[in-house]
Amino acid sequence: MSLIASYVPFIFVGILSMSFAPLAWFVSRFLRPEQSSKWTEETYECGSVPIGDARVQFRFQYYAYALIFVVFDLVVTFLMIWAVAFSGLSDIATVWMLLFLAIMLLGVTYALKKEEEIWI
Repeated sequence: MSLIASYVPFIFVGILSMSFAPLAWFVSRFLRPEQSSKWTEETYECGSVPIGDARVQFRFQYYAYALIFVVFDLVVTFLMIWAVAFSGLSDIATVWMLLFLAIMLLGVTYALKKEEEIWI
């Protein structure tokens, strides 16, 4: 079996996955209702009639908390991979990981000092 023939299933799945979103959009253009009404333009909230304005302003601390969570989640992922492969790593890989940890620690220190009053 040639090299190109072995990639045919991957190419087929790639073309299929890349064409799914445009095809779904194109089909939805024919299936949607043509006329809008007051009922279709109303905000849907679990079957309840909406009360008040939907534009509620959230405090920044929620976004900061989410961003710090994502950063820590990324760090833990890299640390787990590093811990599993630690014995087989070269000295340069260890230095790069320690540099990565130092940058993350610097970021956490900055977040704790700067955002002290909004820390959750």
